[in-house]
Amino acid sequence: MGSGGFKVPYGSGGNSAFRLENPRTPHNLTTGNDRVVHRVSTCAPSVGSWWMSEQGQTEVESPDRRAFRVEVKSFLDAHAEPLAEVDPWTVSGFPDDAEAEAYFSRGRAWQATLADHGWAGITWPAEYGGQGGEAWMGRVFAEEAARFGSHSGFVSATIAMLGPTLLAWGSEAQKQRFIPPLLRADEAWCQLFSEPGAGSDLAGLATRAVLDGDSFVIDGQKVWSSCAQFCDWGFLLARTDLDAPKHQGISFFLMDMSTPGVEVRPLVQANGSTHFNEVFLTGVRIPADQLVGDLHGGWGPARMVLGNEAAFIGRGGGSTAQRLVELAGIFRRQKDPVIRQGLADAYIREQIIRLLGRRIRAALRQDGSSVVDPALTKVFAAESKTRNGQLATAISGAAGVTGTDPVGRWVQAELINRFTISIGGGTTEVQKNNLAERWLGLPREPWSDKDLPWRDVPRS
Repeated sequence: MGSGGFKVPYGSGGNSAFRLENPRTPHNLTTGNDRVVHRVSTCAPSVGSWWMSEQGQTEVESPDRRAFRVEVKSFLDAHAEPLAEVDPWTVSGFPDDAEAEAYFSRGRAWQATLADHGWAGITWPAEYGGQGGEAWMGRVFAEEAARFGSHSGFVSATIAMLGPTLLAWGSEAQKQRFIPPLLRADEAWCQLFSEPGAGSDLAGLATRAVLDGDSFVIDGQKVWSSCAQFCDWGFLLARTDLDAPKHQGISFFLMDMSTPGVEVRPLVQANGSTHFNEVFLTGVRIPADQLVGDLHGGWGPARMVLGNEAAFIGRGGGSTAQRLVELAGIFRRQKDPVIRQGLADAYIREQIIRLLGRRIRAALRQDGSSVVDPALTKVFAAESKTRNGQLATAISGAAGVTGTDPVGRWVQAELINRFTISIGGGTTEVQKNNLAERWLGLPREPWSDKDLPWRDVPRS
């Protein structure tokens, strides 16, 4: 395959061409001033023997698990699309609105198929459309589904964010009304949290909700709402008490996006796509029974949504590390000790993210809490994304960064997008502060407006 104007052979069969020697003793990697930066021992005969332990689990499955796996495979073989034969270096993205909508619709259709055949919400309560299964069932299904091309796309993100929140904070009537169509994607949802001036400091939001008879009247603006132009409903934060401190005067609502006064304006990104949107709310009336939790008590369910979002973002998807190994083979950098250490680090980071995500999800399913803060996976995944982009650039050099072939475009995308997940779902800086305060017990940063009534908080 060509890269940057010259031919670089893959070698014999991609990963198999990249073999890690097995030295008898560890070796040190040094910088130019001979300072030791890592001590590493590569102890595997080949990449294929140790890459992605998910594929090579040694755990002996019980008869029940084997039977369940057979059942999952049978369903997927009958209903799921096979993995498409596409260039593995293809960069995803939706510069065309029609393509984006088609992708969204395919995700909804697959979610409906899962629900119709009893595979949606495997671990969710059966009384709300779930299957009431154990955590291991969800893991088995995910393992088998990874072999196919069918998936729920963005729909699965909002299900992961809103579903557990409604189960924990919603009324019985709300659970019965909203969770079954959420699981089936009959109603697609978007998040309506961030505002201009209230992104990292979400509690500073200014969108107002005023009780008027049996409904709330909403006025304000939201921004960075993913796929809002395709969604039927939104979960919304609005201020309901101007005289309370900013965290205490917020309420959590469910809002029909077709309600008069709701205007969605797509935001055009640099690549021409419109994944994000502004949402303007003018005199929008929301029935009072669509308030989730207590009046003025929206910060609790909001934090749960944000925790679920962080865990979802941090869970990762696919193996960028494996792609980096293949990139090293293309550019003949397999024997470079610094590159080899970078590849080992990338693999280790992916395994940590996978295992942290599994632990968090299992705990949340069990009792709604976790011994690991979901912010940790978000921060770790963001750092991993950044390092992977830098490693891709180091492997390919100028040939990759300036290349016009698929490999070059993949390298460029990794370089440009290496900071993307450090912003979404709460910036990395905010998440690090949260971790420092909640888990390390470090003193809070100065917070002069903590106890001030919201109406008295200075705003630019």
